[in-house]
Amino acid sequence: MKPTISIIVAIFNRKDELFELLNSLISQTDKDFEIIIVDDGSLVDLKPIIKNFEEFLNIKYFRKDNSGPGLSRNYGAKRASGEWLIFVDSDVIVEQDYIENIKNNIENIPCDAFGGADKAHKGFNLMQKAISYSMTSVFTTGGIRGSKKSVSRFQPRSFNMGVKKEVFEKVGGFSEMRIGEDPDLSMTLWENGFTTAFFDDIAVYHKRRVDFGRFSKQVYQFGCARPILNQRHPDYVKISFAFPSLFLLGYILGFIEYFILRKGIILAFYGFYTFVICIHAIVVTRNIAIGAMAVMSTYIQMFSYGYGFLKSWILLNVFRKKPEDAFPTHFYKG
Repeated sequence: MKPTISIIVAIFNRKDELFELLNSLISQTDKDFEIIIVDDGSLVDLKPIIKNFEEFLNIKYFRKDNSGPGLSRNYGAKRASGEWLIFVDSDVIVEQDYIENIKNNIENIPCDAFGGADKAHKGFNLMQKAISYSMTSVFTTGGIRGSKKSVSRFQPRSFNMGVKKEVFEKVGGFSEMRIGEDPDLSMTLWENGFTTAFFDDIAVYHKRRVDFGRFSKQVYQFGCARPILNQRHPDYVKISFAFPSLFLLGYILGFIEYFILRKGIILAFYGFYTFVICIHAIVVTRNIAIGAMAVMSTYIQMFSYGYGFLKSWILLNVFRKKPEDAFPTHFYKG
């Protein structure tokens, strides 16, 4: 018998994105699933969008006070009837065989939780495609999101993540973190002896941010969250987490070297890196404009994440601040 599925969507505003997500779920080859929509205190009315799909989809809608995505997903999980909880962001679109592939993988790959990749849809604008490249490229902090060779330690992310309901309940669901709550859950699962897997045929189309300003703010927040996660889960700290900060410091040293020593050895490395990013992005996306924009989005990603990580590391490890005091907006206080 096929496993039962509950898709949980925590959403704040984003009614247009919700329409696109639900529209992509209508055409699933396997229609045996429920959708739990948790309205996290939106400032716009989402009910008209949901009413358009109630005839075609098994939708349960709940509205609650704003608490951030993690606790809103917990709220939805308590009201879900499926054996497996599937978490997707409200700004994703899924393929027609998304549910079918999830069920097939669950039956053939033993795991307690799983995740999949994200990619850019052909309908995304140039900036969204450039940002998607930066967030998934092997030459950036995105790296390789997962592969069959690393299923035992793949870290699912909440834009495309599944967890057994009973396992989710045993670890207490998502924590009080507003930023970084999904890697926090993944590492909590590992610490409790549960396994995660990567499913390579359930990728979603993820819009992410639509302009460089909001993208910069988003990855800065991610950077701030990483040292907090390192404190909470010291067994899973990697030196690679600090690479964007080293990238930022190296860039600054490069200008110091150039203006004081009149040498450009360090900056030459960044010039070569820029060339590699541009050419690789053009090859991958087959678009020169996206290649140029990918250079900008990559530097924004590296600098913003690197600055956030460095700031957080100093506050937590040098000034010995508690994460809740250093970054109060990163945590929900009920």
